[in-house]
Amino acid sequence: MAVRREGRERREQRARRAEADTFPARMKKRLHRARIGLRKSGVDYFRGDGSDWVALAALLLTVPVITACTIVNPVWFSPAALVLPIVAGGLLLRPSSLLGLYAASAAALIVESVQLGPYTEGPARVTPGTVLAVAACGFFGLLIAQFRSRVGVPWRGGGTMLFDLRERIRVQSKLPKLPRGWHREMALRPAGGQSFSGDFVVAARTNGGRTLEVVLTDVSGKGMDAGSRALLLSGAFGGLLGSLPPHAFLPAANGYLLRQDWDEGFATSIHLVLDLETGDYELLSAGHLPALQLSAGTGRWEEKSGEGPLLGVYDGAQFDPVKGSLRPGDVLMLFTDGIVEAADRDIAEGIDRLTGEADRYVPGGFHGAAWHLIEAVAKDVNDDRALLLICREAGAAG
Repeated sequence: MAVRREGRERREQRARRAEADTFPARMKKRLHRARIGLRKSGVDYFRGDGSDWVALAALLLTVPVITACTIVNPVWFSPAALVLPIVAGGLLLRPSSLLGLYAASAAALIVESVQLGPYTEGPARVTPGTVLAVAACGFFGLLIAQFRSRVGVPWRGGGTMLFDLRERIRVQSKLPKLPRGWHREMALRPAGGQSFSGDFVVAARTNGGRTLEVVLTDVSGKGMDAGSRALLLSGAFGGLLGSLPPHAFLPAANGYLLRQDWDEGFATSIHLVLDLETGDYELLSAGHLPALQLSAGTGRWEEKSGEGPLLGVYDGAQFDPVKGSLRPGDVLMLFTDGIVEAADRDIAEGIDRLTGEADRYVPGGFHGAAWHLIEAVAKDVNDDRALLLICREAGAAG
């Protein structure tokens, strides 16, 4: 029985090997390997790691197709249609590959000119204007390709990189969770509806979680112009926060900004150091607008501001704190100048408008109020806007 079973297994193995050696089976394996290789090349290409031969081959195939269509029906297919693969090549190809596509397009124009005849004999011919349009598109495409090559970031990875940078700013600006009895929230609106802002927040729980440190910074400039500097500073400030004593943070940040030697390198900043057990706090300011504290006992808003110059102006700057305390029901509001400053009003008027809108949330609490306050006070302002609320809820233990 065992001998017959082994013999049967050997015959089945020989049959499977014979079936695998057939022509359809070999073709299926080859197609599978080609599909896997093509997929890997495509993934590497769109990551910026692979060769661009796939895109080059596809664009080179479109050139004779466009040429044939133009010769057959020049009314519907203009000779200027050759700008389509040229524009696509400027976005997809490297400069060396782009030159090959340009050579093919130039040859196609020559063939079309010969087949269609002189442009003086009728419409839909290769005119000097057509040649100039195709050449101009090729020139600008080559400039774009050379710029991408010099930067080292392919266009297909540029969007991913920018998205990653935006997410890093968002994550760094995330406020830590606070103990029961406290509420915090922040809203950030870049100028012009862009994704990058010159305003940012870094925050951390220090001293074993007892102390909340928050730094709100407004970098000079706005939107995309200030976004790159804000990303660099947010990373540096996030590393300094909690690593130094609170009174040493702004001097260290000022020294870091001075070392960058930027043409437009100043920034304003406000540093909150809050004891989450007692509610006592210190505010240190570097040329920033004052914070606003709502006293639950009186229902009035009071300005709180330390003394200090702008960051990045001169070395050896001194920053003097102001002290205060948040009792149950009190609210502390930090904001940037885009919230209260506008061309048609001064800062004092903007602060009055902000506190007037904030009074609407006193009876029901400030949960979700930060975003709505920006919408009500500075919705259409062409400047970066950031607003931060720290609330000690009524009934919290002293």
